Amino acid sequence: MPSELTPVTTVALPTQSAVATIYESTNLADAFAVQLPLGTSSDPDVLWRFLIAHQPSWIGWLTNIRDAIVACFGLKTAKHLATLSGEADADRIGIFKVYGRSDTEIVLGEDDKHLDFRLSVLHTPDLSPARGGQLTVSTVVHCNNLLGRAYLLVIAPFHRQVVKASLRRAAHIGWPKATAR
Repeated sequence: MPSELTPVTTVALPTQSAVATIYESTNLADAFAVQLPLGTSSDPDVLWRFLIAHQPSWIGWLTNIRDAIVACFGLKTAKHLATLSGEADADRIGIFKVYGRSDTEIVLGEDDKHLDFRLSVLHTPDLSPARGGQLTVSTVVHCNNLLGRAYLLVIAPFHRQVVKASLRRAAHIGWPKATAR
């Protein structure tokens, strides 16, 4: 059953996540978790696709503003990255390149001249049979130069709000159900 009251919690970067030690140094590392209801899919690929397909509309507006600004600096835009998904050999979900998959986690991200980032979508089973586990979305960023650090300073507060709002909206709509394999 959809719930508007599902809390999104700020958590430590999960040590079992593939992104926990991906960079020697990070300029941003955060993680947000939500408890999933019983019967929810545990497939991180399915959960991520659902999450980005149902984002609040204001996130699209922010992305358009971001694209207009970063294009002036020669950085990759979301519009350009979205076109890469159509390439035959592209392993991408929307604007994000897929860097790794397992039964419990998908790692996505992008490298650009100003910074490199990885995003983890990790499903952790719950010991309680009455709950569907926990979904944790983690982000780690390594800045390559001063432009990256300045960009991150501006974008970090928006990033946190985008992740939390996306998790809340998905919970409100109702997470996708597990399917028989």
